[in-house]
Parts: sequence; structure tokens; C-alpha cells
Amino acid sequence: MSKADAPQGSATRVPIEYGDASPEVRAVYDDIMATRKTDWVNNYWKVLAHHPPSLRRMWANSKEVMGAGALDPLTKELIYMAVSVTNACHYCIASHGAAARKKGMTPEQYSELVAVIGLANETNRHAVAFDLQIDDKFR
Repeated sequence: MSKADAPQGSATRVPIEYGDASPEVRAVYDDIMATRKTDWVNNYWKVLAHHPPSLRRMWANSKEVMGAGALDPLTKELIYMAVSVTNACHYCIASHGAAARKKGMTPEQYSELVAVIGLANETNRHAVAFDLQIDDKFR
């Protein structure tokens, strides 16, 4: 079964293209494109469009969290990539990897990020397996 043939209740959803979108969904697509200064909306948003309230909510949340703040934009993308690697979300790794490169991530930074992700996952598993007590100096 192709994605286009997937039943509406399956985990696979067909992206809703701009021309097929409701006015409510088009308004969110327009905001995505204006905010990102692009003429394109990625499949994440197009699939969320099957439930417009989720599309609106997640876009608003994304703009707030990934927008201007105490962390610079590249740092936010690197954090997003680290979580995506740990969660094995190939789509998110690709999407936020592209965003990080656009914001200046170098190949060396990516290699170092992957090293930190690997180290953190290994030491986290050790700490969990040993049920380590938190040092008083960390509190």
C-alpha cells in the first residue's frame, strides 16, 4: 500500500498540499512560509493539517520555543537534533539538520554533537543501571 492509498485511520497520512487545504489550514501554511521566508511547507505541517487544531497549536508552540530567546538559534537546532537522534526520528534529524546547517553548523560541530550525544546516552544508561544517588554538591 502506498502512502497515498493509506486509510485515514492508519499511522501513515497523506500530506495536504496548499491547493487542497482548507482556508484555515492555508492561513497556517501562509504564516509558516512568511515566518520562515520561504515558499514551501514541509511534510510535518502538511500531515498535521489533517487536524487543524493540532496544526495551529504546534505551529504556535514552535514559533514560541524556536523563536528569539536566551539561546541562540543554532544552539536550539543542535539541541533539537540531539533529542531527535536519541528518539531515532529520521525526519526530525534531516529537517533540523538542514536548519542547523542554514544557521551555520559546520561539519566539525556536527561531529562533536554526535560525540556528545553518544557519551550522554552511554553515561545516562550507566547512571540509570546503577541507580546512582545524586551528589549533594549537585543540589
